[in-house]
Amino acid sequence: MARITLDAVSVEYPVFGADGESLKKTLTAAATGGRIGRGTGITVVEALRHVSLELADGDRLGVVGHNGSGKSTLLQTLAGVYPPTRGRYARVGSVISLVNPMLGIEREATGYENIMIRGLVLGMNRRTIRQLTPEIAEFSGLGDYLHMPVHTYSTGMMMRLAFAITTSVRADILLMDVWLSVGDAQFRQLAEERIRALVAQSGILVIASHSADLIARECTRVVELAHGAIVRDEPLRVDDAPDGFAG
Repeated sequence: MARITLDAVSVEYPVFGADGESLKKTLTAAATGGRIGRGTGITVVEALRHVSLELADGDRLGVVGHNGSGKSTLLQTLAGVYPPTRGRYARVGSVISLVNPMLGIEREATGYENIMIRGLVLGMNRRTIRQLTPEIAEFSGLGDYLHMPVHTYSTGMMMRLAFAITTSVRADILLMDVWLSVGDAQFRQLAEERIRALVAQSGILVIASHSADLIARECTRVVELAHGAIVRDEPLRVDDAPDGFAG
């Protein structure tokens, strides 16, 4: 069974070569970002502050908040990318993160080589990657371009390849930073169908979005972040969700 536990988790970033007071003024003016601290001459941004969450099978969590409130940092922490500076983080179950599907893509390598590289980054073994490669290639729709270096691709083609690789496996936990819209109209339809399948098969869904309608449709619970801290945590009633979909 999938489970995620965050117990009083804080995540801090050191910012080298920045003046603490000027950075603080910038973040305050923008009404974004975590708290600013100083230590041994290094400016530290506290992107998450004492965040506690318990998620289990069946949970569909929406994360909302202003730009810079800590939404992406929270997702990256849930994925295990950012280790907590303080507090405890525990996860049971495999995870797919669509926060940064381009992670691990090497521009000088071919499409086929990137399938292997990205697959290894996702934790798959070489045998599994080789078995999945034909399906990934077909879904991407890139054909002979897969023999060419990725730096020859358009941005849309790179996203199609990255999306096809990242979503080729099933996982217990699905993390998303907004509802992805990838490629042309035909590929977007395929991508949305695949995302729907991933959501249905996942034990836990966490999605960050500015869309209240999307959160209402997809989620059973919402947390709001402000300056790295949770300021609201409440359930959503299923009968409150509007019909239809708009990603």
